[in-house]
Amino acid sequence: MRFGVFLLAARFPGEDDAAALERTVRAAVLAERVGFDDVWVAEHHFMTYGVVPSAAAFAGHLLGLTRRVHVGTAVSVLSNQHPVALAEQAAMLSLVSGGRFRVVTPDLRGFGGSLLGDDEPSIDAMADDVARLFRRLGVQRAVVGGLSMGGYVAMALCRRHPDLVRGLVLADTRAGADTDEVRATRLRQAETLEGEDSVRVLVEEVLPHLVGPTTFRQRALIYGRVRGLVQATPPRAAAWAQRAMAARGDAFETLRGLKVPALVLVGAEDALATEEEARVMVDALPNAELLVIPRAGHLCAVEQPDLFNQAVAEFTTALARTEE
Repeated sequence: MRFGVFLLAARFPGEDDAAALERTVRAAVLAERVGFDDVWVAEHHFMTYGVVPSAAAFAGHLLGLTRRVHVGTAVSVLSNQHPVALAEQAAMLSLVSGGRFRVVTPDLRGFGGSLLGDDEPSIDAMADDVARLFRRLGVQRAVVGGLSMGGYVAMALCRRHPDLVRGLVLADTRAGADTDEVRATRLRQAETLEGEDSVRVLVEEVLPHLVGPTTFRQRALIYGRVRGLVQATPPRAAAWAQRAMAARGDAFETLRGLKVPALVLVGAEDALATEEEARVMVDALPNAELLVIPRAGHLCAVEQPDLFNQAVAEFTTALARTEE
């Protein structure tokens, strides 16, 4: 059984950022001294809820001040660094700390630093990619999470490689197969993506549904970053992914047979994967809890990172306490 602490680095009234960070560093050092096994830190931008703009940099500082405790990042979202750069930092921290830092954020094939390959489009293929990565890294079991298409991949991983899954986090995703109408739309969009070699169709047809109306009206910075991510998507990879999602089957049998705890999150304003569909998944899962995140659409981890991070951190911490 392992015990850990989750440090938000919140700035309280009368404090500046330096005081908040100093207090958080003292808490991490004290956590090791009194016998905790793990310290988790989170990344936040432009909010008093947490004043750590780079979880990786802060984790490196804590690793340098401690000798035994493992340091990890709770979900880092809306990063201002390229995924490859973050992966390099994580690998470096793991090496220089003797393995005390561990976070795995796979790039699905065709995205980030992963090659697309020549395989037929398949969610199962992406799940097998993740399983191979875990085994290559020596990860025996992990809490696996996915948002939107990532949720489809996470559910496929549970079906094909259940031995790797310690817990499951599903966010803004669905267990049901696509309707005929949705499937036809995906295939049409895939043809357009390849034919134009452009993501115009995603910007025009998909982007407007990715964030909720609250984010669109009140959080221009977040919406701008989401638009930038969509515009930077490789067209061939997006077409492959659309065909893979169109071909996927129903995942309810997988959910009903799941042997580990699950957390299901959904944005209250999500029009692509609705709260009703999230509740259907929770009903199918033997051991699951649901969190509806207010003022968020289909990208709840990006639109409400504080609530999302807190929920995931509490879930993973509770799981860590049950390990022998």
